[in-house]
Amino acid sequence: MAQKLVDDAIVRYHKILESQPHANLEWTDAITERMRAHGMVVGTRLASPFLRPHFISRKQFDTLVKAGQTLQSAIERLETLALATPALLQRMELLPAERMLASINPGYNFLHVTSLWNSVLQNGSLQFQNYQASSAMGLAYGELLAEMFYEAAPVKEFRKKYTLTKFGGTKNLLSAILKAYKSYGGKNKPNIAVLEFKQPFQTVDGAEYMVLVELLRKHGYSAELVNPEQLDYRNGALSKGDYTIDLLYRASSLQEFLLRFDLNHPLVKAYRDGKVCIVNSFRAELAQKRAMFSLLTDNQVTGKFPAAERKAIQSYIPWTRIVSQSKTTKDGETIDLPAFISANKDQLLLIPNDATGSLPVFDGSLTEQGAWDRALKQALRERYVVQDRIESATAKFPVLFYGSMEMREMKINVHPHLFLGEVKSCTAHLTAANAGFSTMEGVAATFLLDGK
Repeated sequence: MAQKLVDDAIVRYHKILESQPHANLEWTDAITERMRAHGMVVGTRLASPFLRPHFISRKQFDTLVKAGQTLQSAIERLETLALATPALLQRMELLPAERMLASINPGYNFLHVTSLWNSVLQNGSLQFQNYQASSAMGLAYGELLAEMFYEAAPVKEFRKKYTLTKFGGTKNLLSAILKAYKSYGGKNKPNIAVLEFKQPFQTVDGAEYMVLVELLRKHGYSAELVNPEQLDYRNGALSKGDYTIDLLYRASSLQEFLLRFDLNHPLVKAYRDGKVCIVNSFRAELAQKRAMFSLLTDNQVTGKFPAAERKAIQSYIPWTRIVSQSKTTKDGETIDLPAFISANKDQLLLIPNDATGSLPVFDGSLTEQGAWDRALKQALRERYVVQDRIESATAKFPVLFYGSMEMREMKINVHPHLFLGEVKSCTAHLTAANAGFSTMEGVAATFLLDGK
């Protein structure tokens, strides 16, 4: 029933787009100009070229909420266990610097202030591909796009028959990071910094950090975009020039940071001395490792977790193992892991343990056997996990392409956003469904859909 509501709504929306006066696309000019004003256009590429929002039914969202919150509880239980159990921590495959930073108390008790799940939601089924613990990627763009599309002409026509609700955006993020700051001991209204890495050239993805700063300022807070090269730590204060930083929102992964900087960086010194509140803390990076799913799907590790968490793991988390010369279990049977990987490529993925970096992902269903076995050898040398392959959710979306509308098949990944353990928002990220290279990707405006 929930899927039928969505399917019928899509048909209705497409008919509106194809009718006059909407088919002439004049209504898209205002949206493109607003994107341009926020840096969401680079050259001819739009941060979101999609002319249809992504719709999520209330039943689907309720499933995302229940599953996402239950599984975050399991992840935090597992992180706490790993921090107290050296053998489990070893299985996370942390670098020495990551292990050291994970040992530092951030000054507050929340393991994850803000995070998101990368999920595949289709035909009533739900699977989580990975967990993003370092930033609320897509949240600021999602908020702006929802505002832009809600008042767009075809959406206003669509709302005569359907009710659309905008998901909460940066207001939820701000509330969560301020609670962490208060728990940290902050008493005054903080100066906020959003940490990013300076790119050699402008990208539409990078512009989101500036959008986030704008939205934080809109809520009445002092906020600055900073990159690590600009930071200084003197006299017990972290700063960018004359701007003293009380609360730093980390919109980048620890792995990215450690590829460029060492533990003598001003940010690390201030963090170690307890002179800056960092959200998320470096401790949260444990959940960023793909090995987290390996531990979650190992019944020897989670067998005593609460029944609701074990059921959610079994239902929504794909079987995952660290690639190694070892025996393990799958579906209750003992297997030789390398031999199993070689013999079952069509149902498996080989994925780097770290989400960032230059190591490739190998999809067995798209790889010849010889190339797959070479990929397996690489995975045994590097830090990789093997994971059950999840079938992508795809749908046709109308896209703006050089001033005209085209229908393109897109992969849909839904991102429920969590703030202090509660799912309070949702965005959708679309990529081209064809296997070749394409710049046709980005965040789509996302709405909660109800009938009238």
